[in-house]
Amino acid sequence: MRQVPQPAVSRMVDMAGHPGVVGVVPGQPDLVVLTAASWARAVGAPALYLAYADTSRYVVEELDDGSVRHAPIDPDTADDRWRDIDAELREQLTAALADAGVPWHLRYLAGRPDRALTHLARAVDAAVIVVGTRAPGGAARMREFLEGSVAVHLAHHQHRPVLTVPLSVVDWKDIGAPWR
Repeated sequence: MRQVPQPAVSRMVDMAGHPGVVGVVPGQPDLVVLTAASWARAVGAPALYLAYADTSRYVVEELDDGSVRHAPIDPDTADDRWRDIDAELREQLTAALADAGVPWHLRYLAGRPDRALTHLARAVDAAVIVVGTRAPGGAARMREFLEGSVAVHLAHHQHRPVLTVPLSVVDWKDIGAPWR
């Protein structure tokens, strides 16, 4: 059986001088990228790599800089929609990070978000991966229940620390089943 490398002091990436990777989605609250920018300033990170993983596309080729060549899963789908999403994200992030004082790069990735973010983190030798919690609402809760949390998948399948930014909290007294 193949031995999976485990987290260890020898695999630790020093926070200082290494970039961070940030999972982003269109319409996401600015809190996620602003928290990442605050972390970057605090540790002297040279840059942030902001990444959106489009689950309607698959990876054709992984490139050394962490970017990917991608194609639609459904060959009958119009291939230009991804360009609109990329432009929307760039506009949103440019506005959010205008005064952040941290250089950033956007990578449009494909496939499972946890795997895409891990690939990018390895490629840029990131010290941390920053993600937001799921969006509020019943549909998001059901999706997380069925597919799992990106933050949890990252924490269990790669060795870098995962900084999870809460976007919606629930009062302890209201906690019930995950589908409530």
